[in-house]
Amino acid sequence: MHVSMATSAGTAGRPNEDFAGAVPGAVVLLDGAGIPGTESICSHGVAWYTHRLGGALLGRLSRGDGRDLPTILAGAIDEIAAGHRGTCDITHPASPQATVAIVRAHRGRLDHLLLADSVLVLDRIGGPQVVTDEREVAARRACSTPLAGVPVGTPEYDRVRASCAEALRARRNQPGGYWIAKDDPHAAEEAVTGSRPLGDLDAVALLSNGASRVVSPYDLTDWPGVLELLADGGPPAVLRRVRQAEAGSTDPAAPVPDDATVVHCTHLTQSASGER
Repeated sequence: MHVSMATSAGTAGRPNEDFAGAVPGAVVLLDGAGIPGTESICSHGVAWYTHRLGGALLGRLSRGDGRDLPTILAGAIDEIAAGHRGTCDITHPASPQATVAIVRAHRGRLDHLLLADSVLVLDRIGGPQVVTDEREVAARRACSTPLAGVPVGTPEYDRVRASCAEALRARRNQPGGYWIAKDDPHAAEEAVTGSRPLGDLDAVALLSNGASRVVSPYDLTDWPGVLELLADGGPPAVLRRVRQAEAGSTDPAAPVPDDATVVHCTHLTQSASGER
C-alpha cells in the first residue's frame, strides 16, 4: 500500500487537531473536537487527545493480528481515558474527543471503520462509493432547526446557536444520537464498519470534515472529481481547493475554516498486511 497525506490547520496560531498516520497495511485519520478555553476540564487539549489516540491505534494495528477494528478502537479509547482520568474531567461533554476513520488491508480484503463524520471514498472500478457515519450530521441538522430564520450576526442568533450546541452535546454517545471517540470504549461498538475484496478497489481516500467540504457544502466538485484531483495532484490539490474557496467567500453564514486532512491510499494489493 502506498500512502500519501496532507493536512492544513484551519486557524493560524492554533494547533492542528487532526491526526493522520500509517503503518504497513493500515491508515488512521482522526478529527479532534472540543471547546476552546476549557483547560479546567482537561489540561491536555484536543490535539493531545487526537495524537495520543492516533498513536495508540497505530500501535495496535501494527501488530497485524487481525483483531476486528471495533475491538482495536475500544482498547485505544480505554488506554487514553485511563491516561488522564485522574487529572481531567473526561466525562464532561466538552472534554477532548475525536472522529475516527480506519482502513486496513488484511488477508486480501480492505476493512474499514468510521465513527462520526469523517469520509471514506472507495475508488471502485465501477465508480466511487462514499462511506460516512451519517448520525452526527443528522443530529446536528435536527438540533439546528431553531436557527432557521434568525438573522446571522445578531445577539439572538448567538443565543440560539449556543442553545443548539448544548442540545447537540446532549445527544453525543447516546442511543438515538451519535457516537464519537471520547472516554467510553463502548462507543466503538457503534462504529460503521465494512469489508470488501482488495481486488475490487483501485484506491481509497480518507477526508476529515474540513477537507470533505470540497464537495459539501462548498460544491466545488463531486466525489469522482475528488478522485481525479487526488490522481493528478495528490492530497494537497484537494486542500488547495478548499482554502481557495474559503479565502474568496464573503458569505457571513459560511462555515469557519476547519482543520483539513486528506489521506490517499493506492497500490492496495501490494500491502503485506495479513501475510504474516
